[in-house]
Amino acid sequence: MIDGPVKATGSSGASNSEAGLVDPGADSIAEFEENRRSALQQIQHFLHGNPAMVPVIILVISVIAFRLIAGDRFFTAFNLSLIIQQVTIIGFLACAQTLIVLTAGIDLSIAAIMVLASVVMGKFAVVLGIHPAIAIPAGFLIGTLSGLVNGALVTRLRLPPFIVTLGTWNIFFALVIWYSGSQSIRSQDIDKIAPSLKFFGERFSVGGAVFTYGSVLLVLVFMVVWYVLNNTAWGRHVYAVGDDKEAAELSGINTDRLLLSVYGVAGFIAGIAAWVSIGRVGSVSPQSFYDANLDSITAVVIGGTSLFGGRGSILGALFGALIVGVFSSGLKIAGVDVIWQRFAIGCLIILAVGIDQWLRRVSA
Repeated sequence: MIDGPVKATGSSGASNSEAGLVDPGADSIAEFEENRRSALQQIQHFLHGNPAMVPVIILVISVIAFRLIAGDRFFTAFNLSLIIQQVTIIGFLACAQTLIVLTAGIDLSIAAIMVLASVVMGKFAVVLGIHPAIAIPAGFLIGTLSGLVNGALVTRLRLPPFIVTLGTWNIFFALVIWYSGSQSIRSQDIDKIAPSLKFFGERFSVGGAVFTYGSVLLVLVFMVVWYVLNNTAWGRHVYAVGDDKEAAELSGINTDRLLLSVYGVAGFIAGIAAWVSIGRVGSVSPQSFYDANLDSITAVVIGGTSLFGGRGSILGALFGALIVGVFSSGLKIAGVDVIWQRFAIGCLIILAVGIDQWLRRVSA
């Protein structure tokens, strides 16, 4: 009696694979399967493997469409650069949000963290007279610690990210109101005492386009995060945890430590956004960007990052923010009422989620 599978052998007694023999029809079968796909299925497979292409295609179509609808007033260097300025803050928050969504989580408090960090920067530098070289890093620290609080509640207490960040959203905004005394810090006071707080709001021209240093920083931050996600073990682990947390644990990844670091990095990026927001608004207001967290989620979803985690591109969030800006600007120039602008954005969100579900059903 022979235990185990029986190998077919050639005259030399070696198996087919050992003798260098392979199935000559294997490649042709694979090629046949590939050719059997319809054009729609091939597009589905391509977009599944390149998720950032979805928002790119939508962005290009949107720009062309509004060029035809709104005319020359829309398609100018100044207006297109203005769109970039308008979505700068949402872009930063979308970058932070994407990291969390890639792990199959969500952060409803990201805007509150940003506002809290900006209030700390303004209060330290303008009201308390602390040098900006200390006040600004203090804001970064507050943003990072706030993110770590979210991460600790998710990992240590095993609470759902949605519920955790819904709670901390209210907590952080309450802290903002308490610490600021519901008082804004005026632009004139910032200019007198700590003008460096408004550095990223300064503008410069390139041809007919006008940019801010905050927009440049946004691109740099996205480039750094893209590199980290695609070229480091930490980035690969982020995708692995979002795709299948249990499998990631079995492969040796410390998922709790990873998730804690993701929330901390997201909080740090929100701290950077806080500094940029002071330059963008020109003042420190405890009431600013109250619903920016929802706009950041909108940019992430439209950018093609799956809400189920494990799939998406950080660059997609940047394109998603630009798409929202293009729609808002184009419809405004076309004379569409604000109500219908929000209606259009809502339809765009549903379309993006529908595309994500369609891509997730791609056959292996």
